[in-house]
Amino acid sequence: MVKRKTGAVLLLVAAALMACGKKDEGAGGPPHGMGGAPEVTVAAAVSRPIAETVEFPARLEAVEQVQIRSRVTGYIQGIHFQQGAEVHKGDLLFTIDARTYEAQARAAESQVAALNSRIDMARIALARNEKLLATQATSQREVDEAGASVKDLEATLRGAQAQLESAKLDVSFTRVLSPITGRVGKAEITVGNLVQANGPESPVLTTVVSSNPVYVSFDADEHTFVRFGLRGQAGKSKLEVGVGLSGETGFPHQARLDYVDNRVDPGTGGVKIRALLANPDGALTPGLFARVKLPDPSGGRDAVVVSERAIGTDQDRKYVFVVGADKTAQVRPVKPGPLVDGMRVIYDGLKPGEMVIVNGLMRIRPGVPVTAKLEAAADAGAAAPLAAEPAKPADKPMEKPMEKPMEKAAKPMEKPAAAKPDRAPETAKPAGADSKATDKKKS
Repeated sequence: MVKRKTGAVLLLVAAALMACGKKDEGAGGPPHGMGGAPEVTVAAAVSRPIAETVEFPARLEAVEQVQIRSRVTGYIQGIHFQQGAEVHKGDLLFTIDARTYEAQARAAESQVAALNSRIDMARIALARNEKLLATQATSQREVDEAGASVKDLEATLRGAQAQLESAKLDVSFTRVLSPITGRVGKAEITVGNLVQANGPESPVLTTVVSSNPVYVSFDADEHTFVRFGLRGQAGKSKLEVGVGLSGETGFPHQARLDYVDNRVDPGTGGVKIRALLANPDGALTPGLFARVKLPDPSGGRDAVVVSERAIGTDQDRKYVFVVGADKTAQVRPVKPGPLVDGMRVIYDGLKPGEMVIVNGLMRIRPGVPVTAKLEAAADAGAAAPLAAEPAKPADKPMEKPMEKPMEKAAKPMEKPAAAKPDRAPETAKPAGADSKATDKKKS
């Protein structure tokens, strides 16, 4: 029984030794991934005339906006508009009790009439004294006093006439009219309420905003402001910008650039820009969110573009992998621009004609040799080399050094499978046979 257990232990020890031997041989083999240079797809950076555009968020604003307030104090007698409707310049909106101001106007009229009568009498007296002075019947002093009396009354009349005009204005102010054409808001003060015109904050009766045309206001960054040369574009140019509202596809509306601010906001680094948009049917309401597509005023310009797939991100910087003349991947920091027709504009970091890796970025590292295939040939299923015909022989020396180490490393891995001495189960058979013979003798 003891010999049987001893034989089982020997079998387990032999199996463990064989497993350890295989692990050691496997660890001494070549590392994974050394079978050759990784294959990548490349495309040439090209220079194209790009009509560059930049998009900004915007808001619609009314060209004219008026807060309607009362210019006289009094009680609201009537509201003469439909809230939210279109009104025209001069339309009656509110009426205020005018009886007090009409009475003041009549009193001013009577004062003017009385002064006119006194002036007439003073002029008659002046004429009489002048006749008497010709016959030496009166003195020069009497004539001078009569003339001064006429001038004094005339001056008083002018003051009374001014008061009369002011009273008439107050009477007219009791009829609150719309100063512009546009859409009126709701009535903030209803009939029967007292409005104060002389307080520090006179109450707003309603508001009127113009509806055609409307402003499209947005803030452009200073980089776009300088690159597009927008400082001299306001007023004299007819630069058209595309406008799209929330829920609309694309930019179906066209507005004309109307205003560019004369300074850059140092707090935000933006410049206020405004465009004028026609709104003949009044469908565009001030305050709506909009999107603006601002084109380059200079038109198309040559720019380097690459596929969007080639752009990589490393924290706060962008980069691409370029295949150099030595067939190695070289990392290149770039300054990307906007996306135009699926291609990314590159402001700095690339030159036209350089080969950029667009597929296989996860399999490469900077300085690693690569097997490059042109993008068009790769899509067709054919393996096209990156370089021209004279550069083809350079591919073979790269493959041979990679294949030889793999062949040499594979031979030691085949030895454990063909080795005959490592047969632990056969060495354990005699021990098992002795145990069986012992059992027969006992029986």
